[in-house]
Amino acid sequence: MSLEACHPALGIFDVVLATSFYLQWLRFQLDWEHRPENGGPSIMEVSRDLAVLHLTEHYGADHRVHVFIGIDDLEELHQEISERPNHNMRPGIETAAWREEFMSVIDPFGNRLALIQQSS
Repeated sequence: MSLEACHPALGIFDVVLATSFYLQWLRFQLDWEHRPENGGPSIMEVSRDLAVLHLTEHYGADHRVHVFIGIDDLEELHQEISERPNHNMRPGIETAAWREEFMSVIDPFGNRLALIQQSS
């Protein structure tokens, strides 16, 4: 038996704001997007490497979700996003009590991404 990658759904309330945060600042790519013609709630899938997230405007979608994403070079990602200033966020690298390094970013909707350095 084995589990496969999961794709958490994070609640959003503004597609333009989500696009700015995830695609422009964090440099995820847009895999697909569904925007109903009747103006209903949008849903999109964004990814970067093996990390895949669904962003949804659907009523009842949770905001303030906490997602843990493993990364093999946390310092490189920190440097990369530091070069693209975000006036709402200046994350730093922290060390957890159990000695794991991580960086937290919070999206404009209250969802938290914890990027965790994978051990070699």
